[in-house]
Parts: sequence; C-alpha cells; structure tokens
Amino acid sequence: MARRPLPRILSSSSASVARSRELARTAADSATDVLHPLITISRGLRKLAAAGRARWSATPKDKRGPALFLAGAVVLVVALIPYGPLLALITVMAAAAWKGHERAPVQTGPAPEQTERLQSLYEALVPYFSVPEDPDPLFAHGGEWDTSFSEYAFDDSGRPSRLLIRYPAYFPDGEAPSRARIEQLLSAKSGRGREYRFDWDEEGNQLVMTVLDALPTTIAAQRFVTAPGETVLGFTDADAVPRTVPVQAGDDAYDATPVIWRTGPRSTEPHLLVVGQPGSGTTTLLRSIVLQALQDGDVLIAEGTGTGEYACFTGRTGVLAVECGLSGALAGLEWAAAETERRLVSANRARQAGQPTPDDTRRPLWIVLDRPSVFGHLAAADGRTDPQQLLQVPLRHGRAANVTVVVAEQFDTWDTLSESVRAHTRARAVLGPAVPEEVACVLGAPPHTTPTPGVPPGRGYARLGAGQVMRLQVPVTPDPYDDATGEAHRQAVLELLPERCVPVDEQLSDEQPSQDPVSAEG
Repeated sequence: MARRPLPRILSSSSASVARSRELARTAADSATDVLHPLITISRGLRKLAAAGRARWSATPKDKRGPALFLAGAVVLVVALIPYGPLLALITVMAAAAWKGHERAPVQTGPAPEQTERLQSLYEALVPYFSVPEDPDPLFAHGGEWDTSFSEYAFDDSGRPSRLLIRYPAYFPDGEAPSRARIEQLLSAKSGRGREYRFDWDEEGNQLVMTVLDALPTTIAAQRFVTAPGETVLGFTDADAVPRTVPVQAGDDAYDATPVIWRTGPRSTEPHLLVVGQPGSGTTTLLRSIVLQALQDGDVLIAEGTGTGEYACFTGRTGVLAVECGLSGALAGLEWAAAETERRLVSANRARQAGQPTPDDTRRPLWIVLDRPSVFGHLAAADGRTDPQQLLQVPLRHGRAANVTVVVAEQFDTWDTLSESVRAHTRARAVLGPAVPEEVACVLGAPPHTTPTPGVPPGRGYARLGAGQVMRLQVPVTPDPYDDATGEAHRQAVLELLPERCVPVDEQLSDEQPSQDPVSAEG
C-alpha cells in the first residue's frame, strides 16, 4: 500500500520550530557578546560597592566624620580641576572592569596539608617497595610522591579516602603476609577508626585503597521482596551484588543491596552456620531468618542458652516447638531426623511411580539450633547423645528432603562443633569484632576489608559457598518481649509474627517436648 504524504503544515512544522530555536540561540549568543563588557563592569561595580560597605562597617564611629570630610574634599578637588569628572569616571570604570574580570583561582592539585600527608605516606612505603639493587626505584627516600600516587581523594577531615598506588613488579604481592603489612601501614597512616578496602591488581602492579562508608543500621525487620526459597541475611555494599530490594528505614524508603541466601533442592549451600562473639547479633540473625522462614515453612527451634530469646515464637502457626532444655532438644532433633528420612522415602516412591512428590515433602522444614555446645556439655555430663550427632541426617540429606539447618555458635566454643556441622554448612556468617585470622578460619577466606575496633550489633561478614567475602549488616530484629527493646522495633517484629494456634498455657513443658512436633506433623 502506497504511503500518503503528510499535510504540508505537519511536515514543515518541525523544521520551522528548529529554525526558530536556532535563531533564538544565535540572538542570545550575540546579545551576550555585545553586552559582555557591560556585564563585566556591572559585576565589578557590585564588588567595589560591597568592598566599600565592608570598609565603612569596619571603620570606628569616631573616625567616620573625618573620613567623610576627606572624601568630600577629594570629590570637590576632582570637580574643580579640568576634565576631573571625566577622568574620575574613566578610573572607576577601569577599576570596575578589572575587578569584574577577577576569578577565584582554581586549585589543580592537592592543598599543602594534603601534599604533606601524601609525602608522608610515600616515605612510609619506601622500605617495603624498594630494594638496593633497583637502579630506578619508584619509591626512594626524598623522592616525589606523584610518581607513585596517580589518583587520590580526601574527605572533609583532610584524611585520604581513595588512593591509587603504583608499586614495583618485584614486590611479592602474591604473598599474604607482604600484603597484610602494606594494608596495616596504610590504614594506620591514613587514619584509624575507618574501614578500608584494598584491591590488588597483581597484573598491573597497582593497589587501590578505598574508605568504605558504614553500612546502614536503621533497617528493621520487615517483609522483604524475595522469591520462594530466598532469605535475606542482611545488607552489604552497593557494588557487592547486582541486586537491590526496597526497604523501609524509619520514615525513609530506598533500595538496599541484600545478601540473599538461597535454600531448597536446587541450592548449593542448603545449610547455614553463624559464629560470633557474645552480643554480636547471632541470635538477632536467627530471629530474622525464622520470621522469613515462617512465611511458607515450618520451624523447629532449639535454644541452648535457655534465656528465652525465642519465646515470642511459642505457639505460633508454623512453629513446631521451641525447646530450651536438653530433653526437649534431643526429642525434637530425633523427630527431625526421622522426618527427614520419611520425606526421602516418600519422595523416592513418588518418583518411582512417576508421580509428583507429595505436598508434605515440599513444604520447607527449618531446624534452628542456637548454641549447640551448651547442649553437648549437658549431654556429656548426663551420659546422653550429643544433639549434634542427630543433625547428621538433616545435614547430609536435607537438600533433597527440603530440610534446612541453621546453627549459631560463639568463637570460644567454635572447636566443639562436629565435623558434620562444619562440612555441610557452606553458607556462613561471622558477626561482631574479629581479627582477620578468625574470619578466615570460619569463612575459609580472609575479609577484603580491614576490621574496625568497634562494630554495632549485627555487623560482620558473610560468604556463600565459594563466593566472595561480603560485608554484612543484619536487620534489627530484637526480642519483642525484652524491656530494652524500642517500641518501633517491637511493633515491627510483632507484626511479622504469625497468629497463635495454641494458647501459651497449653504448651507442653520441657519434660514432654517430643509430642509437640509429632502432633503438629500429624
């Protein structure tokens, strides 16, 4: 079909608009060129007037009379001499034109105090980045810092916030002790109390030091936008993962970068291990995980501390049991092991018959064990089975049975964890203050940042399988029954809790805990 031409008024309108814009732009440029001297003189007159007002304000009151008399005498003399007013006008216009052309000098390099700081860093690195055999060293005593520091930036306090360092090729940047010495020196010379990230480019012989901003600590427990099988452990740096989720932090709403842990049959890290110091936020992380798991799964909680940190989950829909005693924990974990085996058998039979797996095997089952070392000590004193031994079946076959195990322990009892727990918990988190050696012992790799002396609760590192070590800040999920909890955080947790299915006064005691998960399953 042949195209009909547009009407002339429509086809020519865009061209006329373009010509009109071009004419207006040309007229504006011409007016600016013509009026540029007038604009310059006007700017100069404003500056001269401002300088005169400032000078008059700074003049003492007892000297203002003589100053006015002297100014009047000068004006009278200028008015009486031949061509005096014309010469005065020319002089004022020339001064205004000169003053109007003045511009603030643009600083093209670092300030003197910044230069001194860069030179100090350069001199401190000389013993590490130089050898006597080098005929043309990059680092030498008395040398210039700009030959090695190609990029730099400073914060408002005058301390370096970013630095790109070129170092010689013979420096052993592949050895961890050598790199650690450089990182420790730079973090000490650049300012303590901040967290630094060091990116080593071994191929290009370059080191980038960056000061990291503190992770947000105002994100409280809430419904996160995630897919089934995804759990938000916390939040990390913006460039760590290519994903964001909308969050609400007080009255502010923005997109934050989450650390997503994926569980289920297709997960490569189906179980989680959390290690930290007392008060570091391990229990807070477990509470946050339980709140997210209860959206579409069942949870069995065993608390070794016995302080009632999980009392808010008692009697809630989806919570099979909350055990604080040894007997209850053993009974609950025995049931969990039997339930894992039952799910495996049921799913296997369904697959052999060419049928989909039953619904009761597809609903996620979470086993949350806080401080198993306490249960192990009590079991050894009483001659009973260590609860960690009962975790072998859920840990080994939990991925196929849709069973997830979450274990939290402290650094001082880290060595009491069984080999099964250490071998099958490939998703790990370290919370609280810890030296790089402790972080590397738990996560299998050292952190890429320098730890700070004091960290807020819930602050640490996370590593999922063989991935990179990421900074982590756990959402604020306190115990709503604690008197020290703020009202806003208390309400945030209470709103996420499921409804009660059993009254609290009808809950089984710790002496008969094994009937709770069994009855819930039945």
